[in-house]
Amino acid sequence: MKGSIAGRLAGLLVAAAIACGTAPAFGQAAREGAAGMMIGPVSGLPVPRFVSLKAGKVNVRAGPTKDHPVTYIYRRAGEPVEITAEYDNWRRIRDSEGSEGWVWHSLLAGRRTALIAPWSKEAALPIRVRAGGDERLSARLEPKVLVEVRRCDGSWCRVEGDGFDGFIEQDRLWGVYPGERFE
Repeated sequence: MKGSIAGRLAGLLVAAAIACGTAPAFGQAAREGAAGMMIGPVSGLPVPRFVSLKAGKVNVRAGPTKDHPVTYIYRRAGEPVEITAEYDNWRRIRDSEGSEGWVWHSLLAGRRTALIAPWSKEAALPIRVRAGGDERLSARLEPKVLVEVRRCDGSWCRVEGDGFDGFIEQDRLWGVYPGERFE
């Protein structure tokens, strides 16, 4: 059996406190950086920020230690998640469904990915050859399809994947912020 009885009991007590809303908040305070952006106290990178899961199996824990219980397991490498806090080598993440938990930093990658409109009820969303609503279609993708995000100009993002390459309106992606720009 892994871990001591005392360690497992402590993890269960913390999990119970979290469930009851009485646990102390984990995370170290981010500081304000240039242009009002919050900077993580450990990484020196913006918080919040989007990253992706590096591994095909990632344990998400109730708190930032291995003594905390695993609350769920991701099984898809590349899944986009949002880092919302940092504590030592742990990162609190949130997924597209709003679930949160703590993961070890080395299980995350800076590679930008996104999900096509996971909230959408549309059957398929258009991917254009060039940025612009009147441009020719390159593909149609169903909600929740995982894409690589190559760049965003604040309105449109260039995305790639198996069998497609093109542009989609930025507000139809979960994994980039509204108005965010990057190359």
